[in-house]
Amino acid sequence: MRCALRLLLFAVILPPIDALCETAQEALVRAEAAVKAAMPLAQTDPARPIFHVMAPAQWMNDPNGPIFYKGFYHLFYQLHPYSDKDGTKYWGHVRSRDLVKWEPLPIALAPSNDKGEEAIWSGSCTLNGLGQPMIFYTSISQGKSAFDHAEQWAAIGDDDLLHWQKSTANPVLSEALHGEKKIYDWRDPFVFHEGDKTFLVTGGHLEKKGDASVNIYEAENPELTKWKYRGVMFEIPEAPTAECPNFFKLGDQWVLFVSPYGKVQYFIGDFDTNTCRFTARTKGLADHGPNFYAPNTMLLENGDRIVWGWVTGFPSGHGWNGCLTVPRRLSVSRDGVLRQVPAPGLVKLRGDPSERHNLHLESREEALPLPRTNALEILADIDLGSAKSITLEFRPEAKARKHIIIGFDGVKVTVDGVSAPLTASTDRVPKVQLRIFADHSVLEVLANETIWVTKTISLLDPNSTLILRSDGGAATLTSLQAWPMKTIW
Repeated sequence: MRCALRLLLFAVILPPIDALCETAQEALVRAEAAVKAAMPLAQTDPARPIFHVMAPAQWMNDPNGPIFYKGFYHLFYQLHPYSDKDGTKYWGHVRSRDLVKWEPLPIALAPSNDKGEEAIWSGSCTLNGLGQPMIFYTSISQGKSAFDHAEQWAAIGDDDLLHWQKSTANPVLSEALHGEKKIYDWRDPFVFHEGDKTFLVTGGHLEKKGDASVNIYEAENPELTKWKYRGVMFEIPEAPTAECPNFFKLGDQWVLFVSPYGKVQYFIGDFDTNTCRFTARTKGLADHGPNFYAPNTMLLENGDRIVWGWVTGFPSGHGWNGCLTVPRRLSVSRDGVLRQVPAPGLVKLRGDPSERHNLHLESREEALPLPRTNALEILADIDLGSAKSITLEFRPEAKARKHIIIGFDGVKVTVDGVSAPLTASTDRVPKVQLRIFADHSVLEVLANETIWVTKTISLLDPNSTLILRSDGGAATLTSLQAWPMKTIW
């Protein structure tokens, strides 16, 4: 009777009446309808970004499973299709030919409620030993706590990655692999390959309130359906958990990203494929802003590695919520610092620039006109000179709009009230290059190719003027270029 009622109401754009009866395919149909119904509100909202990847509508969070396959860059993401607030997770999907222009695609994965699956959480995508595209994700069972019970499931994709079938071997990793050891918050599988071996790491912690641990597993068959637990790869003291671990090689060094319910940390060091242990030499923050979380990386065909993060902190009630950062290309400096620069292809989005060079700043404001848009990229080179500090202020034409201020004092960069240190020493940094991406309600600022600050902001006035001023001495704006940015869709 309950299943009959569910079938009768299947076309209604609501979560299923009886989740125990709904197949993954039925869930996909219902979810697509819900997203489509929300699109008119979402896509006419003036605060909605235009050059950041996001869902067509509703809630999105973590980037998932980025992969280059047969001429396309595929990028998945956590999606709740039934509202612009957090809820049951599906996997949304976009693809691109050039990492610049993106195409929204049908939802890739839905929970198999008829198999006891309630939600599908974050994970990764790779090719198995048979050459098949394979998604790994954390499956949350109905009626079970994700804190102390989870499984890692897999799905196999077709050649265009539009259709996915859950593996008949699911769960491909279960808690039985750990023997008597208990891992809490066990989730977010990330697959990587080194030599002729394939490994998978997950986050979690070994005690209910213990330090975070990154656990590692080694594949035992080409299909990647059988795995052996190799133990704790790395422990992170004073971190409550290690969500969304990404572990990858840059040159001859290994990099680990973890998201510990706070600012995302990175560690750089060495990995022993025999012992499966990681030894960190340096560490830092991937982003100093309050709205960056759960990054995921993609290896490009040219050997570069790109990362996206989830931009958090948007208000509900607009038909959409959440987007991803601009793609950033990763490298490691000689002193073991992670460097992140915007992906080179982003320059294709630029319109005609406004420019200013060699502007002397002392004891007065200088007003620079900007392109009349609230989707901008700005590149500014500043010499602090004898000044104590310099500020760049987006001053709105409408008095009711909020002023957005970016500051530099030789020690730190401040972005709309959020400070990030430029150096670990007490030495003053006399010059800074700022690369600023302002997209309606998202602000990303890169200082000297090492320090990022990501922050959600009040809707930027498209008629803003950029006000520059120095404090306590003379400074020089060596150059400033501002480009209007085109949409990625």
